[in-house]
Amino acid sequence: MKLSIKKMNEHFVSEILQWQYVTPYDFYNNELSGENIQEMLDNPYFAIFNNHSELIGYYCTGKAAQVPKGKGVGAYEEYCIDIGIGLKPNLTGQGLGTAFFSFIVQTVQEEHQLPLRLTVALFNKRAIHLYEKFGFVKAIEFSTPTEFVTMVKKM
Repeated sequence: MKLSIKKMNEHFVSEILQWQYVTPYDFYNNELSGENIQEMLDNPYFAIFNNHSELIGYYCTGKAAQVPKGKGVGAYEEYCIDIGIGLKPNLTGQGLGTAFFSFIVQTVQEEHQLPLRLTVALFNKRAIHLYEKFGFVKAIEFSTPTEFVTMVKKM
């Protein structure tokens, strides 16, 4: 699967914010609002397309990839590049995660020579398993009340 990245724009954001995941992944559903649109346009979010020019996902870096409550418990003290990802709902659970995540990790590592960190909901065993395959290890757990864990991949 050949993937490419495009700079996020309002059209892509609008589509992404309307994605609807099934339970228990509906936790990741968003609302199409001016505030959410602005969040994705003002921060480092990138749209990912397949070889048919279809929007299949996105990733973000920096503070946009952090869960705000984690800062208060020291989850983001170590200097790392934080990444967040989203795959189009109808593509999840089909074995595409490895190629999708590999593309993101490679892209981010080419730009930043730092350890990578992500934050994932503890119930999302599918994602945690994928991240562990890429060498990410669990670091700090915290609740918002949703339980999260940061995972770090050293250089």
